[in-house]
Amino acid sequence: MGAGHAHRLYVPRASPVHGLPPQCKIVAVLAFVMLVVATPRERLWAFGAYAVLLAAVAVTARVPFGTIARRIAIEVPFVAFAFLMPFVANGEKVTVLGLRLSESGLWGAWNVLAKGTLGVVASILLAATTEPRLLLLGIERLRMPQLITQIATFMLRYGDVVTAELGRMRVARASRGFEARDLRATRVLAKSVGALFLRSYERGERVHLAMVSRGYDGRMPVLYDVGATTAQWTAAAALPLAAALVTAAAWMAS
Repeated sequence: MGAGHAHRLYVPRASPVHGLPPQCKIVAVLAFVMLVVATPRERLWAFGAYAVLLAAVAVTARVPFGTIARRIAIEVPFVAFAFLMPFVANGEKVTVLGLRLSESGLWGAWNVLAKGTLGVVASILLAATTEPRLLLLGIERLRMPQLITQIATFMLRYGDVVTAELGRMRVARASRGFEARDLRATRVLAKSVGALFLRSYERGERVHLAMVSRGYDGRMPVLYDVGATTAQWTAAAALPLAAALVTAAAWMAS
């Protein structure tokens, strides 16, 4: 994976959060999400406190709130499912805005929406402050099998390569006057998908042969040191420790 490759989810900044080793941030986000999930859904104030903590991280990392808001759109299917729950769930009914809704369904919808949104925002901040190649190195430092991290590395790299190839093919079709207006365009689009598959397969074969000729033996060379100091682990622990206090307070109040 090329050292100069940058992913569109990454937001380059010079901030304390960007400077933390990836494994520290991965553990911090995982711990934060687990604490959010463990919080009783009835403690509404606790989820507000979690949102404030994530906002503080975003400000520290200098990640624009507009960027976060645009990327939250990825959870739209889950939001749609959450909004259906009050209508399909069983249990005692309550009237909300003239509609008879299930009380348990309302709590379930809130539970999915609140915890899901906080988890998505935490993941967005992780992706925005850590380059994908460093994320994979951080996962490897956390003792993930190297074979899995290599597969993920190639998927990440060549996902972008295939996307770029698809864009070039679209430009080539447009330059020849092609417009997908009706079902008759399906045949052309199907041929394009087949050609894209063949090109991707051939490129993969060439890349593999090039790697073997350069001494590839099943292990990727380590080009970056992502070791973490005690101070860096302590800094990364600020988010989950603060969230743990909120979680403990929520359970004590229940």
